[in-house]
Amino acid sequence: MPTKMRLQRHGKKGNPFYHIVITDGRAPRDGRYIEKIGTYNPITNPAEIVLNFEKALDWIQKGAQPTDTVKTILSFKGVLYKNHLIKGLNKGALTEAEVEVKFQAWLKEKEAKIEAKRSGLAEKDRADKKAVFEAETKVKEAREAELAKRKAEAIEAQVQEAKETAAEEVVEEVVVAEEEMLTKEAVAAKVEEVKEEAKAEVKEEVKEEVKEEVKAEEKKEVKEEVKEEVKAEEKKEVKEEVKEEAKAEVKEEKADKKKKDKEEK
Repeated sequence: MPTKMRLQRHGKKGNPFYHIVITDGRAPRDGRYIEKIGTYNPITNPAEIVLNFEKALDWIQKGAQPTDTVKTILSFKGVLYKNHLIKGLNKGALTEAEVEVKFQAWLKEKEAKIEAKRSGLAEKDRADKKAVFEAETKVKEAREAELAKRKAEAIEAQVQEAKETAAEEVVEEVVVAEEEMLTKEAVAAKVEEVKEEAKAEVKEEVKEEVKEEVKAEEKKEVKEEVKEEVKAEEKKEVKEEVKEEAKAEVKEEKADKKKKDKEEK
């Protein structure tokens, strides 16, 4: 089995960290390794790679087979490109100077790309931080505006409450004064009413007394009148009786006279 270049996982859960190791192809992934040639931290941006370039190149030339991830790392660090140039050197297509010039040019270009990425990331980080700061500032300003609004509303409510309380106190004082005035007026009115009732009762009593006296006087007068009338009627009746008796006596006398006259004839 050929040797392999692979990642060996370390670090805590959710925070991985890898060793770049040379292992026997039959060894388990995280088992024993032949040699550690670097580390790889994927958490940072860009990823942090520490690699022993010469040992990595040596193992590639010895035929070690990198995994896909390790192959990407070796390509990123220029190991695979340097190996390609060395193959050209071995074939006679390139000289050592040309190999070095080409590799240094590649390194400069790579460093420029990495620096551009770092600058872009830094700029992006600054922009993100600025956006976050602006967003936090807006949130803070909105919160402060809301707090100021609430304070203003609370102050306005207190002022309004104070006004209403003052108004209620004034109204209450006016009501109390009016009630006191009304109470005095009511007492005076009640006194007048009692006086009027007392006067009315006295008037009624006097009227009753006068009525009784008048009745007594009238009754006396009526009695006298009735007596006089009775006397007059009695006199009239006596006169009538006397007249009737006189008429009867006259008639009787006339009859007796006629009877005598007849007898004498």
